[in-house]
Amino acid sequence: MSAIETKLQSLGLTLPGPIKLPPNVVLKFPWVRVRGNRAFISGHGALAPDGSLAQPLGKVGEHLTLEQGYQSARLTALAILASLKTELGDLDRVTAWLRVFGMVNAGQGFNRFPAVINGFSDLITELYGPERGSHARSAVGMAGLPFDLPVEIEAEVAIA
Repeated sequence: MSAIETKLQSLGLTLPGPIKLPPNVVLKFPWVRVRGNRAFISGHGALAPDGSLAQPLGKVGEHLTLEQGYQSARLTALAILASLKTELGDLDRVTAWLRVFGMVNAGQGFNRFPAVINGFSDLITELYGPERGSHARSAVGMAGLPFDLPVEIEAEVAIA
């Protein structure tokens, strides 16, 4: 077991199963694309342990509280880690988190996007430490996201 997976286990966290898309949905791109020493991670949302979309869905600030949005971002980190493990075989191959783009499905008047995406950044930094886990980041609000996801996050990491 990798050091990162050991840390996940010590936190009582597990990676979700493979992504289960809603019926009749076909996405024609890879979840992770490796080129040289970089892995580019497509937009992910929060997943339940079985790989289905995690509940609740909807707009943060309208259907979900800030705290629920934060938790959705945290679950999105686990979904991304699951995709990285599938592609790389070992989460310890990530030498640095470089860039994170966080999107929040925002209700009217909600603008605390950074506080929501902190759910992702806090977990990644806790797992990888400040040197490897610190990353450049954007956190923006959107009028809507696919499947009514509260959060979608894409990223880029350096790998060994």
